[in-house]
Amino acid sequence: MGMPGCVSTQTQNFQTSGCAILCCDEKSQCQALERSQPGLPLGPRHPRTMTHDYRRHGTTTLFAALDYLQGKLITRTEERHTHVEWLRFLKQIDRETPKSLELHLIADNYATHKHPKVKAWLAKRPRFNMHFTPTSSSWLNLVERFFADLTEDVIRSGSFASVKELVDDINPYLAERNANPQPYKWTAKGEAILEKSSRARAALDNAEAA
Repeated sequence: MGMPGCVSTQTQNFQTSGCAILCCDEKSQCQALERSQPGLPLGPRHPRTMTHDYRRHGTTTLFAALDYLQGKLITRTEERHTHVEWLRFLKQIDRETPKSLELHLIADNYATHKHPKVKAWLAKRPRFNMHFTPTSSSWLNLVERFFADLTEDVIRSGSFASVKELVDDINPYLAERNANPQPYKWTAKGEAILEKSSRARAALDNAEAA
């Protein structure tokens, strides 16, 4: 029940101890969809419109590391999302962060993140500390909130005749966010979350017993 104070204290310590918290994941299957007709923008007395039919032009995967305290992003796009691409992304993080910085990476339990070759690479770099969210709880990773913004602001609202067009729209969006980073702030109280979770669990148990 002391979670909010604990989190606050930990983040304050990270700010002064030469550490960085990076919320990491890959957004796979970013689809380049070309709408059959141009949509109409939001205007007085009519909503933004978008056709329901489209042509598919392939997908890309966006790897992202969101700095929890500063709001900045380290990103790359790849055609696939195997351990090879994940390891390439880790190497990019290694290059683009100060060597004196201790890194704490939050990721989900996807097998790619725990591949033997990934583990071997991490074992040689003690400044990398991996923290995995529980199974089926990747929503706890703050980078998922950024992916939701990206989907709404760029991917879902656009029309793309190729994967290159999609990537060419994603990159300026990322650059703009990094030029003026705004950290996400968790406003829900830990006690309220735990109470809601307990109520949901009790309701589920009662339903199973009925």
